[in-house]
Amino acid sequence: MQIDQWTIVAIFICTIAALIRFQKVPERVFAASTLACLGYVLVDMQQVLANAVNPGLVTLLLLVVCAQALERTRFLRHVSGSIFNGSQSKSMLKALISTLFASAFFNNTAVVAALLDPVKKNQLINPNKLLLPLSYAAILGGTLTLIGTSTNLIVNSMLLERGQPSIGFWDFMPVGLLTAILCLVVIFVSARKLSAGPSTSETDPEYFVEAEVLPDSPLIGKSVEKNNLRSLESLFLVEVIRGERLLSPVSPAEILQQGDKLIFSGDIKKVMVLNQFKGLSLFAHADGLLKDNLTEVVVRPGASIVGKSLKQAGFRARFDAAVVAIRREGAQLSGKLGEMKIQAGDFLVLAVGPDFASRSNIAKNFFVLSGVKAENMLSGWREQLTLYGFVGALASSLLFNIDLLTSFVFYLALLVACNVLSLNDLKRRFPLELWLIVTSALTLATALDNSGVSTLVGELVQHHLSDASVYFALVGVFLITLLLTELITNNAAAALVFPIAYTLAQGLGVSYLPFVFAVAFAASGSFVSPYGYQTNLMVFNAGNYTLKDFVKFGLPVSLTYSISVLLLIPVFFPF
Repeated sequence: MQIDQWTIVAIFICTIAALIRFQKVPERVFAASTLACLGYVLVDMQQVLANAVNPGLVTLLLLVVCAQALERTRFLRHVSGSIFNGSQSKSMLKALISTLFASAFFNNTAVVAALLDPVKKNQLINPNKLLLPLSYAAILGGTLTLIGTSTNLIVNSMLLERGQPSIGFWDFMPVGLLTAILCLVVIFVSARKLSAGPSTSETDPEYFVEAEVLPDSPLIGKSVEKNNLRSLESLFLVEVIRGERLLSPVSPAEILQQGDKLIFSGDIKKVMVLNQFKGLSLFAHADGLLKDNLTEVVVRPGASIVGKSLKQAGFRARFDAAVVAIRREGAQLSGKLGEMKIQAGDFLVLAVGPDFASRSNIAKNFFVLSGVKAENMLSGWREQLTLYGFVGALASSLLFNIDLLTSFVFYLALLVACNVLSLNDLKRRFPLELWLIVTSALTLATALDNSGVSTLVGELVQHHLSDASVYFALVGVFLITLLLTELITNNAAAALVFPIAYTLAQGLGVSYLPFVFAVAFAASGSFVSPYGYQTNLMVFNAGNYTLKDFVKFGLPVSLTYSISVLLLIPVFFPF
């Protein structure tokens, strides 16, 4: 091997290692890989720019941008409202099937978010027996169509970059549907074994609330017990933060001082009782917003405030809202509310101002569960235009052999012209991180081709592997992608393994399609980790699950999924 070949191999290996080490910033890792390829002249700027406007990638970006209009319609609310009636088994089956098919066309994160509140509030099925199965059904639904999940479109974009024809819209359906049916059977049977946990009717979720003892407070100099802070209904004093000291557990004899931060845990519905204590100020009081205007939201995966504290996020200025309380399922919170790092899936109770509902960045950062609803929900002819326009764009592509890119360019233009989406909406929802990841992955693949590594791997495969090893090579590609999906992210796994899979197929002298679909399906097969897929993270934080629950419940689903896909791919896509 020559020096440039060793260089690109080193870059490729370092990229995988960095993605495992820095899982929360894959776009930075990929950007560094692109810069390394440019710095070592393994690619030129023309090739990078060509990858940035790859037709498959642009189609993916268009779908992500257009999805925000679909999320503003009543379709998903209608789905969620029609599930819980009849027997438990019937309702669970309807929930799983509705989620499966809705996720084939809609963003599966939005589908699960729309169902979170109805599932948690239903009186028929314990939420813990349904939230995790719903996440898995959403993952399976994404494997049914070309647009069902971003990984399918990423694989398609890399296929187009190789000069091959696009994958058909329904090409995923035969393998995906049969696999989904088998997996749903396993999910339906196994769901009864999930630990029930407290039902919503028995136990209210415990929020983390902060209050400060003001300088003129009559609470100063008295013990916690004498101030009656130990006998609050549904609220429990868990910590006192005094300067840099944290007092926990809090003794009933603890004397309160000026500036003490009192940390309560309990039912958010009882939080207003703290207003009865003179000289005790809730965190949101400082912003002058706390009235009878509370709204509960969930932080979206990928929100711009993730990883920042409330102070760093500039919460009031950005959203016209102040945080009253926070809840993070599966974790015990501690410390000052204003210094706590926000995570995807966190539940926040906000005291909202008059402009909250009209802020266009609310939908980008939160799923609103209750209270004030954003004003940007569609109705009337605009809602119908959004739904029928989406169906029309798909039908045009399927019936008249128009590519998806052209169809959705016209669809997006229609949404903008009819004021369904504004230019600010497009700017705020543009998936910059995803665009950077895919562009960089395409550039990495181009560097492998330019240096001759792809050709070298193909020759080695052709020389050392016989035709009898083709199926084992397919299994290897699938398992490597599946492992990387659990370790890093689904999109990064698909982007990294695709060049290897495509080269293997060429070296073996067989059709590339079985290997391409193996990568696509494996990249969506995250069933044993709460961190491998966005919907898993959402239900992990919304339900009372542990990592053990995911492994115990997800392993049979993962095995069924893997065996089904590996048996069905060669049937529908022969070597």
